[in-house]
Amino acid sequence: MGESRWRWFRSVRVRVTALATIAVAVVLVAASVLLLARQRAGLVDQLDESLSAEAERIADVAESGAVPSLDDDDRLVVVVGPAGDVIASSADEDGDDTSAGVLAANDRDRELVLDGEMHRIVSEAYDAPGGGEGVLSVAASLDDLDESVAELRASLSWIVPSAVVALLVVVWVVVGRTLRPVEQMRAHVATIGTSELDRRVPEPQSGDEVARLAVTMNEMLARLEHSVRQQQRFVADASHELRTPLTRMRTELEVDERHPERADVPAIRRSQLDEISGLQRMIEDLLMLARSDAGVTEQHVEPVDLDDIVLEEISASIGSTTTVDGRNVSAAQVVGDRDELRRVVRNLLDNARRHAASTVTVELSERGGRASLIVVDDGPDIPLERRTVVFERFARLDEARTGGGRAGLGLAIVADIVARHDGTVCIDDAPNGGARFVVTLPSS
Repeated sequence: MGESRWRWFRSVRVRVTALATIAVAVVLVAASVLLLARQRAGLVDQLDESLSAEAERIADVAESGAVPSLDDDDRLVVVVGPAGDVIASSADEDGDDTSAGVLAANDRDRELVLDGEMHRIVSEAYDAPGGGEGVLSVAASLDDLDESVAELRASLSWIVPSAVVALLVVVWVVVGRTLRPVEQMRAHVATIGTSELDRRVPEPQSGDEVARLAVTMNEMLARLEHSVRQQQRFVADASHELRTPLTRMRTELEVDERHPERADVPAIRRSQLDEISGLQRMIEDLLMLARSDAGVTEQHVEPVDLDDIVLEEISASIGSTTTVDGRNVSAAQVVGDRDELRRVVRNLLDNARRHAASTVTVELSERGGRASLIVVDDGPDIPLERRTVVFERFARLDEARTGGGRAGLGLAIVADIVARHDGTVCIDDAPNGGARFVVTLPSS
């Protein structure tokens, strides 16, 4: 129960709604406080203007020598002469001598408590008829002003919570509708198993972030489907390739066991060793590709003289029935793993010798910050539409370009190593027919 409750609180819908509601509530409360402060300040300014106008009127009367009339129920007025004596006071009409005395003695405060009420005071100097300067003060109660502010506060006290609740409902509904396609996608993906990778999530037509998420998810499912299918095909092909030599070996041994008198032990030993060597190479190739797919290959990166490797591999091929022409091999240095680069050269030369009619031509050059290795054989051509297939694992073309019962991993390993060295490998048209493999690597 507790875990379910916490999961509910971790919901994006709940968090977005809560954050939006809290943020708006804080803004509304701050705005309400500011509005109340501005409202009171505005009303006080209006009252000050009214009191100032009345004080100026009374001062004009006092300067003329006449006794001003202070009969005003809403105002408390005191006129003080140059000598500090009270010349006139509204207390003469209402009898409030205490308040009048306090007001007459005040010389600095703008607000005072008079007769139990907070008053706003405005003082004005005037020239007395007999010479000297007197002061008159006009005060008005702030009760009406505070009541107006209190009414506004009371209105805001229910308007703000109502607005927050309304916003909470709106955000909850809108976020729910926005996230509904995401939840549908999640539920749909949750039902997709390994055998159902051809299924896709529905893509909304809104064109927004949710629609782009659906498109991205479908693209990811497509890549995953391709990867799983490729892995399944890889496992099936590997099983087939491993089973074939094992079957041949078992057949030879079973025949010899049934007819020991006809067994040719040296020939059987040579045949078994050849099959085991082939199995060992295939397993090493499979292991290398598996490590590359898992991203656990260890490269010893260093400057490598690629021309030395090419010439060494050409020398190692001397004595075969195929001629390897390396006259156009020039100096070229790259940065990479020496053993892996040697395997690229060796696999390309082995492939070319296997399919060449008589000659393999090797070229190596360096220009524009790129090293280019070209291996050309004069055997059968590779059709244009099949030139990318040869770099796939266990690739099979026609018999002319397959031959020899090879597993079809050599060129796949070439493509893998070249890609990890930030290079490219492709097949071009050979001038005199055959296949022309071009490897381009960044030079050091």
